[in-house]
Amino acid sequence: MEVFKAHNIRYFLYNGGGDSQDTANKIAQFSISEGFPITCIGIPKTVDNDLPVTDNCPGFGSVAKYVAVSIKEAGLDVASMCESSTKVFVLEVMGRHAGWIAGAAGLATEQEGDAPHIILFPEIPFNRDKFLRKVKSCVKKYGYCAIVVSEGAQHKDGRFLADAGNRDAFGHMQLGGVAPFVANMVKDELGYKYHWAVSDYLQRSARHIASATDVEQAYAMGKAAVEFALAGKNAVMPIIVRKPGKKYRWIVGEAKLSDVANVEKTMPRHFITRDGFHITDVAREYFSPLIQGEDYPPYKNGIPQYARLKKKLAEKKLKPWKG
Repeated sequence: MEVFKAHNIRYFLYNGGGDSQDTANKIAQFSISEGFPITCIGIPKTVDNDLPVTDNCPGFGSVAKYVAVSIKEAGLDVASMCESSTKVFVLEVMGRHAGWIAGAAGLATEQEGDAPHIILFPEIPFNRDKFLRKVKSCVKKYGYCAIVVSEGAQHKDGRFLADAGNRDAFGHMQLGGVAPFVANMVKDELGYKYHWAVSDYLQRSARHIASATDVEQAYAMGKAAVEFALAGKNAVMPIIVRKPGKKYRWIVGEAKLSDVANVEKTMPRHFITRDGFHITDVAREYFSPLIQGEDYPPYKNGIPQYARLKKKLAEKKLKPWKG
């Protein structure tokens, strides 16, 4: 509040996920109690796609596109050598409690036998024996098995398959290593040669393969946030509203930050097949429009060129803070 007052900052726009929206909401309320009202607008942005109220979140469409393309290409690679080499490939994707990213990988399956053959969702408790039977069945039927696993995949009792034992800045359990965990389980129990990969930061920084729909929506949310602020609205967030009908259409809507903060939207059960290992046609109808179109950045010497902020700092008006 001291910094806001010193620089006469009256607008605060915060771009982020659930924790960020909670922060924006708290600042809005706190500024009023301090007698220095600040117009706070949240802007949806999370690759996890787990914000409530909004149909989807900017960032997710491009991650979904990257993951679907990656598992499709990796699947083709494994298929080409499975007769004499690797038979199982495991791709780990982000998603602590919500399997949206893992689910989007299912778009790569365009016909019988396409990768991924198995998707492990946080929403579906991991059943070791059932999983191993499915892997064995896929290898027998297709010659190989491509698996996508969400970092938040967990046992029936809620324990994560990949609990790293640490916590992040928000107090969340630090996850990592579920891909090698699953791959080694397959090797130990079934003896198949395997490879695994962790998409990690690559999935959310792959601007070179961004979804045109996602880019359009990202700009629209930023523009709407500024318009909301100038209109005097406070503690709200622009959202994406999907219009009914077979043709994909969307408009900008509005939600209260109090309805968004700290609420995780998980994958609906009817988006996941009965056996718990793939996505349904309903899920496919939801995901598909979000990855449509390409929005390539400009290239120079074969390398994409990205804007670099000058990061010119404002002149300090306060003494160093001593907490």
